Amino acid sequence: MKKIFTILAIIASIFAVLLAVLPVSNLAVFPAILALIFGLIAFYLSKKTGEVKKIIQFSFFLTIIALVITTYKAIFAETQVSSTEVLEATETKLEEESIDELENLDIEEIEINNEELENLEIE
Repeated sequence: MKKIFTILAIIASIFAVLLAVLPVSNLAVFPAILALIFGLIAFYLSKKTGEVKKIIQFSFFLTIIALVITTYKAIFAETQVSSTEVLEATETKLEEESIDELENLDIEEIEINNEELENLEIE
């Protein structure tokens, strides 16, 4: 059991560090919490047997690094909103082109007799 929780703690802490350095750093909190829980369970089981491995402490270290990076990015990163005027102009241009294409379409009128419809419904 101790090995399983140690491995889970290491995997979760590495995943937390990876998410912390990506632009979606706020998601790193969930694997960090899992890493702490798995690490605490592994630490408790190791303490029972009397041998605490360095790998468990390493997982705590990685988790703390992930949480520090996530907190730093949450506090100091600014969200930049760019101008939407260019996007709106492009949208208007595409809409006008679509309207022109629809107006230029030649659609032949199709005559459908009631008898043809009845024959299709019967079959």
